[in-house]
Amino acid sequence: MMMRNIAASSSSYCTSKRWRGMPCLHSNSTVVVFANDYFAFLHSQPSKPIKSTRTQLEQPVENSPKITTVEDAFNVFDGMLQMRPPPSVVRFNQILGQVAKLKHYSAVISLYNQMGASVIGPGVCTLNILINCYCHLNQTGFSLSVLGNFFKLGLEPDVFTFNILSNGFLLENRVAEAAALLHKMMRGGNCQPDVVTLNVLINCYCHLNQMGFSLSVLGNFFKLGLEPNVFTFNTLINGFLLENRAAEAAALLQQMMRGGNCQPDVVTFGTLVKGFCMKGNNSAAIQLLRKMEERACKPDLVVYSTIIDNLCKDRLVVDALNLFSEMMSKGIAPDVITYTSLIHGVCKLGEWKEATRLLNEMVSKNIFSDVFTFSVLVDTICKEGMVVEAEGVVGMMIERGIEPDTVTYNSLMDGYCLRGEIGKAQNVFELMLSKGSMLDVVSYSTLINGYCKHKKIDDAMMLFLNMSHKGLVAGTITYTSLVDGFCKVGRIDDAQKLFSEMQACGQLPNAQTYSILLDGMWKTDNFLPQCNCLERWKRRSWILIL
Repeated sequence: MMMRNIAASSSSYCTSKRWRGMPCLHSNSTVVVFANDYFAFLHSQPSKPIKSTRTQLEQPVENSPKITTVEDAFNVFDGMLQMRPPPSVVRFNQILGQVAKLKHYSAVISLYNQMGASVIGPGVCTLNILINCYCHLNQTGFSLSVLGNFFKLGLEPDVFTFNILSNGFLLENRVAEAAALLHKMMRGGNCQPDVVTLNVLINCYCHLNQMGFSLSVLGNFFKLGLEPNVFTFNTLINGFLLENRAAEAAALLQQMMRGGNCQPDVVTFGTLVKGFCMKGNNSAAIQLLRKMEERACKPDLVVYSTIIDNLCKDRLVVDALNLFSEMMSKGIAPDVITYTSLIHGVCKLGEWKEATRLLNEMVSKNIFSDVFTFSVLVDTICKEGMVVEAEGVVGMMIERGIEPDTVTYNSLMDGYCLRGEIGKAQNVFELMLSKGSMLDVVSYSTLINGYCKHKKIDDAMMLFLNMSHKGLVAGTITYTSLVDGFCKVGRIDDAQKLFSEMQACGQLPNAQTYSILLDGMWKTDNFLPQCNCLERWKRRSWILIL
């Protein structure tokens, strides 16, 4: 009885006919046109029993070889093709199925072609395996051509055929076409949908943000005498969360827990945890974690990492570290995502020592980090003025085969500038230049700011001009640094010219820009006239300060 009340609430979608409530997904796509032609052809044929190899497949085949490599498959296949009489197609299907499970989809297609060359007639199961392989190779066009081979061979596709094909369209993010294909199948009448069919259809509507139709499909479970499973409810919960309807998703979980036939699993809870975290509701996410423990549903790494990441984003690093310790005490090993979240979190608080400790711990466990994690740590350490330590982190990156990126080098360059080591900052800049297209606006602005702070305004202007020649557009921060540089060396006229140029280029000065220029003017003999000029500039750029 679970969820019948929810399904009934959508009965307006499906009133007089079984599928009347489903939307008509009109489309001129290949799949819909093909499906229309196919079902028109099917209805024009006399009624006949469906040929299927499912019964044969359910029977054990003696001496069936176990395939572990593609080479094994080709060797066994060649041997079977040499047999006279050749083995049943069921034996060939078993080989194809094993190779498909190894995810060697192209090899399956090659083996199938060998079957055709040897005049081994395929069955429904054979063609289903072939369709599945084309779908996993993102070649649904070929999957449709295989569907066409069904009636050429006097075979009729079964529910597995359409489930596989619709899932293939989902893999290519062609959601509407997947839904349209399943509707054509269900309206055709010859192929009864199963639980997988309805689950795929629910998934389609969830991704199309049409939860009303998803619930309508849920109602059809009961009409067809089918029982929704945990995947059904997990999909619906995810659909509600995609539409930002967390309360309804949580209500669905409560319905599952009150029922008896379909209990929530770790995916159910994990999906809701992610949804609450996305809404910034950490307390609700942690409550779900505790609810999992009460119901003996063991939280996994994904659940813990999701909550830890959100706590770190909200600067609740102490809570995140406590949860991290709890996770490890339960024997759940953290991965790179868990450590990266924690490192970013402690870096936001400026706790570079704790971040370094976490990084070293991660390295000692042979957990490979990425350039993003290292770059955040380098930036934090450099802002603390600990450039030597930052160099050590960069060295660790290179030792582990991780190439520093633009963000890493920009942080290092900024650290040198903060310490007044302009020569070293310039060396980093030249290293970036030698690596090709690594330099960005931040790279130029960082070194320009360093030059200006140490009264090397001519070097800063040369770099500024070079930046413009490279097609990089200077922002307010860059212009403000240069205005400051001119004022520091007493070149107020040049500062004013640059100030005017800045506005002419569409870059509005900020409060800091005005403050720097005003301070520079104060130190000159003609302060009042220049103040009047500054007031006109303020009105022109629609900014009021002071």
